[in-house]
Amino acid sequence: MSVPELVRELLTRLGEDPQREGLARTPERVARSLTELTAGYAQTVAEVVGQGVFHEDCSEMVMVKDIEFYSLCEHHLLPFYGRVHVAYIPDGRIIGLSKIPRIVDVFARRLQVQERFTQQIAQALEGVLTPKGVGVVAHASHLCMMMRGVQKQNSAAMTSCLLGCFRSDPKTRNEFLGLVRSFTRQQG
Repeated sequence: MSVPELVRELLTRLGEDPQREGLARTPERVARSLTELTAGYAQTVAEVVGQGVFHEDCSEMVMVKDIEFYSLCEHHLLPFYGRVHVAYIPDGRIIGLSKIPRIVDVFARRLQVQERFTQQIAQALEGVLTPKGVGVVAHASHLCMMMRGVQKQNSAAMTSCLLGCFRSDPKTRNEFLGLVRSFTRQQG
């Protein structure tokens, strides 16, 4: 059964008439929407990074903050959205800055849980660069908590993944988390 056929069946089971004017084209729109929202399954990190890795003698933290993302909760198929902050300490190789949000989107455009999403970003960057360390913090609002269930509209979830020196060196970890906190205060 195709996605449009499944959506028609869902509409019928919800008590709707999938032939009525407002819903007649909904099954096809939902199919296109789901294809776009899950496009990350058709992408790999290697494809989005391409030739975007460069040899560079740089040993200071590189951070891209405020990367917006939108994903779908794998438990309810409802959106969750927020911002990701990604940092790494190079070990002879850097990545084009625009590649980091592209890596985020590879994993955001899949059915997800925020915890795994955060880890996947960190592990992907570690795999591409073999840096001294990687830090990722994600801050998100989940419609599955806001619209249904506990219905807490002002709730948010934060997850982090710290690898290499971001995990083992308190100074590096504190510098990274301090930069993230300064961002959060400015946005709050």
